[in-house]
Amino acid sequence: MTISKQPVSQPNMNLGHADTFLVIENVVKAFQKPDGSQFIVLGGIDLTVGEQEYVSVIGHSGCGKSTLIRIVAGLEKPTSGLVTLEGKAIRKPGAERMMVFQGYALLPWLTVRENIRLAVDEVFKNASRAERIGIVNEHIEMVNLTAAADKYPHELSGGMKQRVGVARALATRPKLLLLDEPFGALDALTRPKLQQQVLDIWDNHRQAVMMITHDVDEAIFMSDRVVMMTNGPEATIGEVLDIPLPRPRDRHDLRESKEYYELRNHALDFLERYQ
Repeated sequence: MTISKQPVSQPNMNLGHADTFLVIENVVKAFQKPDGSQFIVLGGIDLTVGEQEYVSVIGHSGCGKSTLIRIVAGLEKPTSGLVTLEGKAIRKPGAERMMVFQGYALLPWLTVRENIRLAVDEVFKNASRAERIGIVNEHIEMVNLTAAADKYPHELSGGMKQRVGVARALATRPKLLLLDEPFGALDALTRPKLQQQVLDIWDNHRQAVMMITHDVDEAIFMSDRVVMMTNGPEATIGEVLDIPLPRPRDRHDLRESKEYYELRNHALDFLERYQ
């Protein structure tokens, strides 16, 4: 088990080429309060993510996890600090970074196919109609929704809706996939199935992934590293936990693994210290 302390001013550069891909450097986020004072959510975040690395960020509610990923997505701006992707500053949303939300975020008047096609048409404006249709069909098939391609969101289960969200994000072929508690609204039976499906897709189409989650088991099962945040206000990165478990991972085998339980217990101990 490898644990690295994460000093506020020292980015973790322990993954090859991570420093040339996503770099979060001394990011502070503060909000103005009605009385004119500032509420500091993030108190200086330093982190790198490699171009094919799966990183999860965990911490208690209110520690700024979702704020951090929204800054990486370009949906919010840091109060200070810098976020770069391949050396270019992130200042607004971009097609190279696609986000999957917990709440599905599907347009209810569009079918599965049309929801995905909308994103593909926006990103691949110079592609032919046949090429865009091919991309849409490929990603519908990737998440096993071919039979539901012409259904509307209200006709789908929660797990199916989230698969549409994953397919829509992946169909734009982003360099960085951002997952904001993507399995949080799913039931206990659907959740592990979709976790495995996302991992299978990632294994076959490697890209950088940054995932926000409350679930320690989910973070360890899916990730190369788990970033553990302290409580807010002024939350920082307390520790970064390397996950050396071999891939592909089998959930049942992990339950028999001593190393898995050592990682799990360490993460839980960290979170208990910040209750």
